[in-house]
Amino acid sequence: MKKYLLLIAVISFFMACKNQEEKPVKKQVTKTEVVAKSKKNVPFVWEAANIYFLLTDRFNIGDIKKDTTLNQTKPTGVLRGFMGGNIAGITQKINEGYFTALGVNAIWFTPVVEQIVGIDKESEDTYAYHGYWAKDWTAIDPNFGTKKDLEKLVKTAHANGIRIVMDVVVNHTGPETESDKLWPKEWVRTSPRCDFTNYQNNTSCTLVNLPDIYTESDKPVELPDALLAKWKAEGRLSTELDELDVFFERTGYPRCPRAYIIKWLTDYVKDFGIDGYRVDTVKHADEKTWAELHKEASYAFETWKKLNPDKVLDDTPFYMVGEVYGYGISGGRAYDFGDKKVDYFNYGFNSLINFDLKTDAKKPYEQIFKKYNSFLHKDLKGKSVLNYLTSHDDMQPFDMERKQPYKTANILLLTPGASQIYYGDESARSLIVENTLGDATLRSFMNWEEIESDPTTQKILTHWRKLGQFRSNHPAVGAGKHRLLSKKPYVFSRTYMDGDFKDKVVIGLDLPKGMKKLRVKGFFGNGTTLFDSYSNTEVTVKNGNVILDNEHATALLALKQ
Repeated sequence: MKKYLLLIAVISFFMACKNQEEKPVKKQVTKTEVVAKSKKNVPFVWEAANIYFLLTDRFNIGDIKKDTTLNQTKPTGVLRGFMGGNIAGITQKINEGYFTALGVNAIWFTPVVEQIVGIDKESEDTYAYHGYWAKDWTAIDPNFGTKKDLEKLVKTAHANGIRIVMDVVVNHTGPETESDKLWPKEWVRTSPRCDFTNYQNNTSCTLVNLPDIYTESDKPVELPDALLAKWKAEGRLSTELDELDVFFERTGYPRCPRAYIIKWLTDYVKDFGIDGYRVDTVKHADEKTWAELHKEASYAFETWKKLNPDKVLDDTPFYMVGEVYGYGISGGRAYDFGDKKVDYFNYGFNSLINFDLKTDAKKPYEQIFKKYNSFLHKDLKGKSVLNYLTSHDDMQPFDMERKQPYKTANILLLTPGASQIYYGDESARSLIVENTLGDATLRSFMNWEEIESDPTTQKILTHWRKLGQFRSNHPAVGAGKHRLLSKKPYVFSRTYMDGDFKDKVVIGLDLPKGMKKLRVKGFFGNGTTLFDSYSNTEVTVKNGNVILDNEHATALLALKQ
């Protein structure tokens, strides 16, 4: 009997081994492996940040969705309804090491405050899945999660050395629907519509059909009855009113529309330690709004730090990057409305989203890098821009058909300034979806299945990860001064200094296969030991050059640690 049992056990063992061979194991980068590749004691610099931008609803479903009882079941246009992504899904991917493997050190996600419930009357096919149609700034939308989920997200991100950038909207509410009434006329204007011809027709008008907050007004207004009734039903009316009294007594602001919204948005900073804002539709509000928002957010951030000294990452101040639609570095610091120029860097913004790179990307590498180096180190002097090649509402990205994923990575992650990876850039997520209208085609669900099983996608992702980690480990890549070392093969250097910290790197692009000689003379001395992070190879400088022998077209060189 024992012999039979032993035979059965042996057969079972070999059958199990055979099954393992027949089912290939999906290779995933573990959190431990990823962290081991990251350098310690590297200062975080917003000017060199590698920011990952995602649509909360389209990135990842982190838990089993509960019934939100919102009854959002009407048919919508293609990719115009909710798909289930949530705050918990972002946290899950942080824990899995996905962002760290990509060299991401900041995450920006679309707004998660409570949204209008119904379908937009004008379009008749869209729910507020994108998060830009606020209904109640003091609450989290049930589709995205809860305040506890947001608190956990920030805590988890910080534990992994990742900053959180919250997307905020001040200048408009959500549109009117059958179930969502307009805010009172003292709060919003519904006409005229912006025609973008001058300063007035950008700032004191409605952006399409979105009720425009009177951000320029200092006139006190009463809270909407519907909002008071909602707070009362939720059992938090007295708490909200008491907190408002404290805020206005401390700040001395009039109880005008923008001041209420500033209070509500900065509460997330004070309560959870949000590290920065991405501010939506900046040019459609009076600029003093942004100066006040930055002032109060900075106060809230310092308050959170004092209350949570054990959770503070470092002494980096609160960060604010603005979306001034159409702004690009080619126009200099200020945005030109035609009849007036506004330098938003003087109103609380550390950075502005740069709309120029998607066009500049068609030029040779050196022409791009030289242009951005000159602008950032002369015109901006300590400020920065956030570069992107793909976004959620730009129908003219650099590579719509995803035919150049490697070049996209090279340009985005190596151009001076901060970088914005749009979710799926790193995995060539398709931007062309049949039967979609407008920017919906840019907003499909994250292509996790391709990442897990498609060899081509995995190869692309590996390239993005190598560049992203090198960028994260070396502030010189984004914030350093650029210098051409060799035209052919193309080799350049970046140098960054801040106090006692100094970072030097040499990068080669479009290199030939096999043996290649990279010139580093005048930057790294003879006998210096360097490490190529792309091929994981150690090399020594001889006669002003380093020799690499591999099949890679990229080299990422820095001092061996």
